[in-house]
Amino acid sequence: MNPPVTPSATPRAGEQIDAERLGRLLGDPGLAWLVERVRQRMSRDRPLTGPITLATPDASQRRAAEGLLGRVPRAGRSLTVRLDTVDAILRRSGVSGAGLAAAVVALTGPVTLRAEERDSQERAWEQACAPLGTLDAALADWAERIRKDGLVRRLARTPEAAGPMVDAAVRALRSLPVVPPTSRATFAARHLSNAHALDEGTPLAALVLSGLRCLTAFPDGEGAEWRREAWASAGLLKDDVSSTVLSLNLRGTPSLDWMADSGEPAVLTLRFLTRRTPVPVSAPTGTVHVCENPAVLSAAADAFGPACPPMVCLQGQPSAAALTLLRGLSAQGTDLLYHGDFDWGGARIAVTLRRSVPWRPWRYTAAHYRAAAAKMAEAPALTGSPAETPWDPALAVALAERGVRVEEEAVLDDLLADLETQTR
Repeated sequence: MNPPVTPSATPRAGEQIDAERLGRLLGDPGLAWLVERVRQRMSRDRPLTGPITLATPDASQRRAAEGLLGRVPRAGRSLTVRLDTVDAILRRSGVSGAGLAAAVVALTGPVTLRAEERDSQERAWEQACAPLGTLDAALADWAERIRKDGLVRRLARTPEAAGPMVDAAVRALRSLPVVPPTSRATFAARHLSNAHALDEGTPLAALVLSGLRCLTAFPDGEGAEWRREAWASAGLLKDDVSSTVLSLNLRGTPSLDWMADSGEPAVLTLRFLTRRTPVPVSAPTGTVHVCENPAVLSAAADAFGPACPPMVCLQGQPSAAALTLLRGLSAQGTDLLYHGDFDWGGARIAVTLRRSVPWRPWRYTAAHYRAAAAKMAEAPALTGSPAETPWDPALAVALAERGVRVEEEAVLDDLLADLETQTR
Protein backbone atom coordinates (compact mmCIF):
# COMPACT_ATOMS: atom_id res chain seq x y z
CA MET A 1 0.00 0.00 0.00
CA ASN A 2 1.29 3.48 -0.86
CA PRO A 3 1.69 5.99 2.00
CA PRO A 4 -0.70 8.94 2.18
CA VAL A 5 0.20 11.64 -0.31
CA THR A 6 0.58 15.20 0.98
CA PRO A 7 1.25 18.45 -0.88
CA SER A 8 4.78 18.50 0.46
CA ALA A 9 5.71 15.29 -1.35
CA THR A 10 8.82 15.84 -3.47
CA PRO A 11 10.61 13.58 -5.94
CA ARG A 12 13.42 11.46 -4.59
CA ALA A 13 16.72 11.32 -6.38
CA GLY A 14 16.32 9.72 -9.79
CA GLU A 15 12.53 10.08 -9.83
CA GLN A 16 11.60 12.08 -12.89
CA ILE A 17 8.38 13.33 -14.46
CA ASP A 18 7.60 12.36 -18.03
CA ALA A 19 6.07 15.64 -19.16
CA GLU A 20 4.83 14.35 -22.52
CA ARG A 21 3.01 11.37 -21.07
CA LEU A 22 1.76 13.45 -18.12
CA GLY A 23 0.19 15.91 -20.56
CA ARG A 24 -1.62 13.09 -22.37
CA LEU A 25 -2.70 11.32 -19.17
CA LEU A 26 -3.60 14.06 -16.69
CA GLY A 27 -3.70 17.06 -19.02
CA ASP A 28 -6.87 15.94 -20.78
CA PRO A 29 -9.49 18.78 -20.57
CA GLY A 30 -11.94 16.19 -19.26
CA LEU A 31 -9.79 15.90 -16.11
CA ALA A 32 -9.49 19.65 -15.45
CA TRP A 33 -11.99 19.32 -12.61
CA LEU A 34 -9.85 16.63 -10.96
CA VAL A 35 -6.65 18.68 -11.26
CA GLU A 36 -8.40 21.74 -9.80
CA ARG A 37 -9.72 19.72 -6.85
CA VAL A 38 -6.20 18.45 -6.17
CA ARG A 39 -4.80 22.00 -6.26
CA GLN A 40 -7.47 23.11 -3.79
CA ARG A 41 -6.50 20.33 -1.40
CA MET A 42 -2.83 21.17 -1.77
CA SER A 43 -3.48 24.86 -1.07
CA ARG A 44 -5.24 23.86 2.15
CA ASP A 45 -2.37 21.51 3.09
CA ARG A 46 -4.72 18.50 3.08
CA PRO A 47 -3.62 14.92 2.23
CA LEU A 48 -4.29 13.79 -1.34
CA THR A 49 -6.21 10.66 -0.32
CA GLY A 50 -9.75 9.37 -0.50
CA PRO A 51 -12.46 9.88 -3.11
CA ILE A 52 -13.47 13.03 -4.98
CA THR A 53 -16.79 13.19 -6.81
CA LEU A 54 -18.11 15.14 -9.79
CA ALA A 55 -21.88 15.38 -9.46
CA THR A 56 -22.97 15.61 -13.11
CA PRO A 57 -20.12 14.59 -15.46
CA ASP A 58 -20.49 14.81 -19.21
CA ALA A 59 -19.34 12.18 -21.69
CA SER A 60 -15.88 13.69 -22.22
CA GLN A 61 -15.22 13.75 -18.46
CA ARG A 62 -16.22 10.07 -18.16
CA ARG A 63 -13.98 9.12 -21.11
CA ALA A 64 -11.02 11.00 -19.60
CA ALA A 65 -11.48 9.25 -16.24
CA GLU A 66 -11.65 5.90 -18.00
CA GLY A 67 -8.41 6.66 -19.84
CA LEU A 68 -6.67 7.66 -16.61
CA LEU A 69 -7.87 4.69 -14.56
CA GLY A 70 -7.67 2.10 -17.33
CA ARG A 71 -11.17 0.92 -16.54
CA VAL A 72 -14.75 2.12 -16.69
CA PRO A 73 -15.64 4.05 -13.51
CA ARG A 74 -18.44 2.75 -11.36
CA ALA A 75 -21.84 3.34 -12.95
CA GLY A 76 -24.10 6.11 -11.65
CA ARG A 77 -25.06 9.72 -12.28
CA SER A 78 -21.94 11.03 -10.51
CA LEU A 79 -18.27 10.31 -11.20
CA THR A 80 -16.01 9.28 -8.30
CA VAL A 81 -12.22 8.93 -8.48
CA ARG A 82 -9.94 7.92 -5.59
CA LEU A 83 -6.86 10.11 -5.33
CA ASP A 84 -4.88 7.21 -3.84
CA THR A 85 -5.53 5.28 -7.02
CA VAL A 86 -4.43 8.12 -9.29
CA ASP A 87 -1.27 8.59 -7.24
CA ALA A 88 -0.44 4.88 -7.54
CA ILE A 89 -1.00 4.92 -11.32
CA LEU A 90 1.32 7.89 -11.78
CA ARG A 91 4.07 6.31 -9.70
CA ARG A 92 3.75 2.81 -11.16
CA SER A 93 3.66 4.01 -14.76
CA GLY A 94 6.75 6.16 -14.32
CA VAL A 95 4.83 9.28 -15.42
CA SER A 96 5.54 10.86 -12.03
CA GLY A 97 7.82 9.01 -9.70
CA ALA A 98 6.97 11.47 -6.91
CA GLY A 99 3.25 10.90 -7.35
CA LEU A 100 0.16 13.09 -7.74
CA ALA A 101 1.29 16.27 -5.98
CA ALA A 102 4.45 16.60 -8.06
CA ALA A 103 2.50 15.80 -11.23
CA VAL A 104 -0.04 18.57 -10.63
CA VAL A 105 2.71 21.11 -9.92
CA ALA A 106 4.55 20.06 -13.09
CA LEU A 107 1.34 20.33 -15.10
CA THR A 108 -0.13 23.59 -13.72
CA GLY A 109 2.59 25.37 -11.75
CA PRO A 110 3.42 25.87 -8.05
CA VAL A 111 0.63 25.83 -5.47
CA THR A 112 0.64 28.47 -2.73
CA LEU A 113 -0.65 27.35 0.63
CA ARG A 114 -3.76 29.28 1.66
CA ALA A 115 -2.22 30.15 5.03
CA GLU A 116 0.85 31.60 3.35
CA GLU A 117 -1.34 33.49 0.89
CA ARG A 118 -3.43 34.92 3.72
CA ASP A 119 -0.31 35.98 5.59
CA SER A 120 1.05 37.61 2.46
CA GLN A 121 -2.24 39.44 1.88
CA GLU A 122 -2.35 40.64 5.48
CA ARG A 123 1.18 41.99 5.20
CA ALA A 124 0.19 43.78 1.99
CA TRP A 125 -2.86 45.33 3.66
CA GLU A 126 -0.79 46.43 6.65
CA GLN A 127 1.71 48.07 4.34
CA ALA A 128 -1.05 49.80 2.37
CA CYS A 129 -2.61 51.20 5.57
CA ALA A 130 0.72 52.16 7.17
CA PRO A 131 0.37 55.91 6.31
CA LEU A 132 -2.65 56.06 8.65
CA GLY A 133 -0.21 55.69 11.52
CA THR A 134 1.38 59.04 10.65
CA LEU A 135 -1.81 61.04 11.36
CA ASP A 136 -1.85 63.20 14.48
CA ALA A 137 -3.74 62.53 17.69
CA ALA A 138 -6.95 64.14 16.42
CA LEU A 139 -7.34 61.32 13.88
CA ALA A 140 -5.62 58.45 15.70
CA ASP A 141 -8.88 56.92 16.97
CA TRP A 142 -10.45 57.22 13.53
CA ALA A 143 -7.46 55.54 11.90
CA GLU A 144 -7.63 52.65 14.35
CA ARG A 145 -11.39 52.30 13.88
CA ILE A 146 -11.28 52.07 10.09
CA ARG A 147 -8.51 49.50 10.33
CA LYS A 148 -10.79 47.34 12.45
CA ASP A 149 -14.08 47.89 10.61
CA GLY A 150 -12.54 47.25 7.18
CA LEU A 151 -13.54 50.56 5.53
CA VAL A 152 -10.32 50.73 3.48
CA ARG A 153 -10.73 47.13 2.34
CA ARG A 154 -14.34 47.70 1.28
CA LEU A 155 -13.44 50.84 -0.66
CA ALA A 156 -10.23 49.63 -2.31
CA ARG A 157 -10.89 45.86 -2.66
CA THR A 158 -7.17 45.06 -3.06
CA PRO A 159 -3.98 46.13 -1.23
CA GLU A 160 -2.58 47.34 -4.55
CA ALA A 161 -5.46 49.82 -4.92
CA ALA A 162 -5.51 50.69 -1.21
CA GLY A 163 -1.92 51.95 -1.01
CA PRO A 164 -2.28 55.02 -3.28
CA MET A 165 -5.77 55.73 -1.92
CA VAL A 166 -4.66 55.76 1.73
CA ASP A 167 -1.59 57.85 0.91
CA ALA A 168 -3.75 60.44 -0.86
CA ALA A 169 -6.32 60.48 1.97
CA VAL A 170 -3.61 61.10 4.56
CA ARG A 171 -2.18 63.98 2.51
CA ALA A 172 -5.66 65.51 2.23
CA LEU A 173 -6.54 65.09 5.91
CA ARG A 174 -3.27 66.65 7.05
CA SER A 175 -4.33 69.83 5.26
CA LEU A 176 -7.80 70.03 6.84
CA PRO A 177 -9.70 72.00 7.95
CA VAL A 178 -9.20 74.72 5.34
CA VAL A 179 -9.31 78.35 6.47
CA PRO A 180 -10.57 80.30 4.63
CA PRO A 181 -12.83 77.75 2.88
CA THR A 182 -12.13 76.82 -0.71
CA SER A 183 -13.74 74.69 -3.39
CA ARG A 184 -13.20 70.95 -3.18
CA ALA A 185 -11.85 70.90 -6.74
CA THR A 186 -9.28 73.61 -5.99
CA PHE A 187 -8.19 71.82 -2.82
CA ALA A 188 -7.87 68.49 -4.68
CA ALA A 189 -5.84 70.07 -7.47
CA ARG A 190 -3.50 71.72 -4.96
CA HIS A 191 -2.96 68.78 -2.62
CA LEU A 192 -3.70 65.70 -4.75
CA SER A 193 -2.67 66.90 -8.22
CA ASN A 194 -6.12 66.05 -9.58
CA ALA A 195 -9.07 68.43 -9.41
CA HIS A 196 -11.49 65.49 -9.63
CA ALA A 197 -9.83 63.32 -6.97
CA LEU A 198 -12.53 64.13 -4.40
CA ASP A 199 -15.51 64.00 -6.75
CA GLU A 200 -18.67 62.38 -5.37
CA GLY A 201 -18.75 58.61 -5.68
CA THR A 202 -15.00 57.98 -5.64
CA PRO A 203 -13.51 55.68 -2.96
CA LEU A 204 -10.99 58.37 -2.01
CA ALA A 205 -13.77 60.92 -1.44
CA ALA A 206 -15.60 58.47 0.83
CA LEU A 207 -12.45 57.84 2.89
CA VAL A 208 -11.56 61.52 3.24
CA LEU A 209 -15.15 62.40 4.14
CA SER A 210 -15.07 59.80 6.91
CA GLY A 211 -11.87 61.28 8.31
CA LEU A 212 -12.87 64.92 8.12
CA ARG A 213 -16.12 64.16 9.96
CA CYS A 214 -13.97 62.92 12.81
CA LEU A 215 -12.04 66.20 12.71
CA THR A 216 -15.15 68.37 12.77
CA ALA A 217 -17.46 66.06 14.80
CA PHE A 218 -20.05 66.42 12.04
CA PRO A 219 -23.08 64.26 12.95
CA ASP A 220 -24.30 61.18 11.12
CA GLY A 221 -26.70 61.64 8.23
CA GLU A 222 -27.30 60.84 4.60
CA GLY A 223 -28.16 62.44 1.29
CA ALA A 224 -26.47 64.92 -1.01
CA GLU A 225 -27.22 67.97 1.14
CA TRP A 226 -25.82 66.26 4.25
CA ARG A 227 -22.61 65.37 2.39
CA ARG A 228 -22.29 68.93 1.10
CA GLU A 229 -22.55 70.33 4.63
CA ALA A 230 -20.17 67.67 5.97
CA TRP A 231 -17.51 68.69 3.43
CA ALA A 232 -18.19 72.34 4.22
CA SER A 233 -17.62 71.72 7.94
CA ALA A 234 -13.92 71.27 7.06
CA GLY A 235 -13.89 74.21 4.66
CA LEU A 236 -14.33 72.25 1.43
CA LEU A 237 -17.13 73.62 -0.70
CA LYS A 238 -19.05 72.61 -3.76
CA ASP A 239 -19.17 76.31 -4.58
CA ASP A 240 -19.04 79.66 -2.76
CA VAL A 241 -22.70 80.63 -3.02
CA SER A 242 -24.55 77.54 -1.75
CA SER A 243 -23.24 77.99 1.80
CA THR A 244 -25.10 80.78 3.61
CA VAL A 245 -25.72 82.19 7.06
CA LEU A 246 -28.65 84.21 8.42
CA SER A 247 -27.89 87.47 10.23
CA LEU A 248 -29.64 90.48 11.73
CA ASN A 249 -28.32 94.03 12.17
CA LEU A 250 -24.71 93.39 11.28
CA ARG A 251 -22.99 96.24 9.43
CA GLY A 252 -19.96 96.91 7.27
CA THR A 253 -21.14 97.36 3.66
CA PRO A 254 -23.79 99.62 2.10
CA SER A 255 -26.13 96.68 1.56
CA LEU A 256 -25.71 95.40 5.13
CA ASP A 257 -26.11 98.88 6.56
CA TRP A 258 -29.33 99.31 4.58
CA MET A 259 -30.71 96.01 5.91
CA ALA A 260 -29.70 96.93 9.47
CA ASP A 261 -31.37 100.35 9.18
CA SER A 262 -34.59 98.57 8.26
CA GLY A 263 -34.15 95.86 10.89
CA GLU A 264 -34.53 93.06 8.37
CA PRO A 265 -32.64 89.74 8.40
CA ALA A 266 -29.93 89.32 5.77
CA VAL A 267 -28.69 86.12 4.11
CA LEU A 268 -24.91 86.23 3.65
CA THR A 269 -23.19 83.90 1.19
CA LEU A 270 -19.74 82.49 1.66
CA ARG A 271 -18.72 84.29 -1.51
CA PHE A 272 -19.65 87.63 0.07
CA LEU A 273 -17.75 86.79 3.26
CA THR A 274 -14.54 85.67 1.54
CA ARG A 275 -14.24 88.23 -1.26
CA ARG A 276 -12.46 90.61 1.10
CA THR A 277 -10.06 90.08 3.98
CA PRO A 278 -10.81 90.56 6.79
CA VAL A 279 -14.49 89.67 6.74
CA PRO A 280 -16.35 92.87 5.73
CA VAL A 281 -18.83 92.63 8.59
CA SER A 282 -18.92 94.09 12.08
CA ALA A 283 -21.13 94.24 15.16
CA PRO A 284 -21.51 97.83 16.37
CA THR A 285 -22.28 96.73 19.92
CA GLY A 286 -19.25 94.43 20.23
CA THR A 287 -21.56 91.53 21.08
CA VAL A 288 -23.41 89.07 18.84
CA HIS A 289 -26.14 86.73 20.02
CA VAL A 290 -26.00 83.41 18.16
CA CYS A 291 -29.00 81.09 17.99
CA GLU A 292 -29.69 77.72 16.40
CA ASN A 293 -33.18 78.22 14.94
CA PRO A 294 -34.45 80.87 12.48
CA ALA A 295 -37.66 81.36 14.51
CA VAL A 296 -35.66 83.10 17.23
CA LEU A 297 -33.99 85.58 14.87
CA SER A 298 -37.26 86.23 13.03
CA ALA A 299 -39.12 86.93 16.29
CA ALA A 300 -36.35 89.30 17.39
CA ALA A 301 -36.59 91.19 14.09
CA ASP A 302 -40.36 91.46 14.50
CA ALA A 303 -40.08 92.63 18.10
CA PHE A 304 -37.21 95.10 17.93
CA GLY A 305 -36.40 95.79 14.27
CA PRO A 306 -33.31 98.02 13.82
CA ALA A 307 -32.97 98.37 17.61
CA CYS A 308 -32.28 94.65 18.09
CA PRO A 309 -28.75 93.66 19.11
CA PRO A 310 -26.80 92.00 16.26
CA MET A 311 -27.64 88.33 15.79
CA VAL A 312 -26.49 85.31 13.78
CA CYS A 313 -28.54 82.15 13.23
CA LEU A 314 -26.82 78.83 12.48
CA GLN A 315 -29.94 77.07 11.15
CA GLY A 316 -28.65 73.73 12.49
CA GLN A 317 -25.08 72.58 12.00
CA PRO A 318 -22.86 75.60 11.37
CA SER A 319 -22.23 76.05 7.66
CA ALA A 320 -18.92 77.15 6.18
CA ALA A 321 -20.45 80.60 5.78
CA ALA A 322 -21.50 80.69 9.44
CA LEU A 323 -18.07 79.60 10.66
CA THR A 324 -16.34 82.11 8.38
CA LEU A 325 -18.56 84.93 9.64
CA LEU A 326 -18.19 84.03 13.32
CA ARG A 327 -14.44 83.55 13.05
CA GLY A 328 -14.18 86.97 11.43
CA LEU A 329 -16.28 88.59 14.14
CA SER A 330 -14.31 86.84 16.87
CA ALA A 331 -11.04 88.02 15.33
CA GLN A 332 -12.39 91.58 15.62
CA GLY A 333 -12.86 91.04 19.36
CA THR A 334 -16.63 90.51 19.19
CA ASP A 335 -18.11 88.64 22.16
CA LEU A 336 -20.22 85.70 20.96
CA LEU A 337 -23.15 84.49 23.10
CA TYR A 338 -24.70 81.19 22.06
CA HIS A 339 -28.03 79.48 22.67
CA GLY A 340 -29.35 76.27 21.12
CA ASP A 341 -31.90 73.52 21.60
CA PHE A 342 -31.65 71.64 24.87
CA ASP A 343 -31.16 68.16 23.39
CA TRP A 344 -28.28 65.93 22.34
CA GLY A 345 -28.32 67.26 18.79
CA GLY A 346 -28.18 70.83 20.06
CA ALA A 347 -25.28 69.92 22.33
CA ARG A 348 -23.33 68.50 19.40
CA ILE A 349 -23.93 71.65 17.35
CA ALA A 350 -22.63 73.72 20.25
CA VAL A 351 -19.52 71.54 20.54
CA THR A 352 -18.86 71.84 16.80
CA LEU A 353 -19.13 75.62 17.04
CA ARG A 354 -16.91 75.69 20.13
CA ARG A 355 -14.14 73.92 18.21
CA SER A 356 -14.09 76.80 15.71
CA VAL A 357 -14.75 79.93 17.75
CA PRO A 358 -14.92 80.88 21.43
CA TRP A 359 -18.37 81.62 22.78
CA ARG A 360 -20.14 82.10 26.10
CA PRO A 361 -23.47 80.42 26.89
CA TRP A 362 -26.59 82.54 26.46
CA ARG A 363 -29.15 80.93 28.77
CA TYR A 364 -27.54 77.62 27.80
CA THR A 365 -26.53 75.99 31.07
CA ALA A 366 -27.84 73.24 33.34
CA ALA A 367 -29.65 75.77 35.54
CA HIS A 368 -31.43 77.29 32.53
CA TYR A 369 -32.38 73.85 31.23
CA ARG A 370 -33.83 72.69 34.55
CA ALA A 371 -35.80 75.91 34.93
CA ALA A 372 -37.22 75.68 31.39
CA ALA A 373 -38.07 71.97 31.70
CA ALA A 374 -39.86 72.57 35.00
CA LYS A 375 -42.19 75.11 33.35
CA MET A 376 -43.29 72.74 30.57
CA ALA A 377 -46.48 70.79 31.18
CA GLU A 378 -45.57 68.36 28.40
CA ALA A 379 -42.13 68.03 26.87
CA PRO A 380 -40.97 65.65 24.14
CA ALA A 381 -38.68 62.85 25.26
CA LEU A 382 -34.96 63.19 24.71
CA THR A 383 -33.72 60.87 21.94
CA GLY A 384 -30.37 59.94 20.45
CA SER A 385 -27.02 59.18 22.01
CA PRO A 386 -25.66 61.43 24.78
CA ALA A 387 -23.15 64.18 24.07
CA GLU A 388 -20.74 66.16 26.20
CA THR A 389 -21.32 69.79 27.15
CA PRO A 390 -17.81 71.01 27.98
CA TRP A 391 -18.88 74.65 28.58
CA ASP A 392 -21.06 73.32 31.43
CA PRO A 393 -20.59 69.60 32.19
CA ALA A 394 -23.59 69.75 34.52
CA LEU A 395 -25.85 70.35 31.49
CA ALA A 396 -25.17 66.87 30.06
CA VAL A 397 -25.93 65.39 33.48
CA ALA A 398 -29.18 67.35 33.73
CA LEU A 399 -30.26 66.33 30.22
CA ALA A 400 -29.69 62.66 31.06
CA GLU A 401 -31.56 62.96 34.36
CA ARG A 402 -34.62 64.87 33.11
CA GLY A 403 -34.77 63.06 29.78
CA VAL A 404 -36.78 65.74 27.94
CA ARG A 405 -35.86 68.15 25.19
CA VAL A 406 -36.54 71.87 25.31
CA GLU A 407 -36.44 73.62 21.95
CA GLU A 408 -35.44 77.25 21.56
CA GLU A 409 -38.98 78.22 20.63
CA ALA A 410 -40.14 77.05 24.07
CA VAL A 411 -37.93 79.65 25.80
CA LEU A 412 -38.40 82.38 23.18
CA ASP A 413 -39.89 84.85 25.68
CA ASP A 414 -36.82 84.59 27.90
CA LEU A 415 -34.48 85.09 24.96
CA LEU A 416 -36.41 88.13 23.73
CA ALA A 417 -36.40 89.58 27.23
CA ASP A 418 -32.61 89.40 27.26
CA LEU A 419 -32.41 91.11 23.87
CA GLU A 420 -34.82 93.82 24.97
CA THR A 421 -32.52 94.93 27.78
CA GLN A 422 -29.84 95.63 25.17
CA THR A 423 -31.93 97.39 22.53
CA ARG A 424 -30.51 100.68 21.36
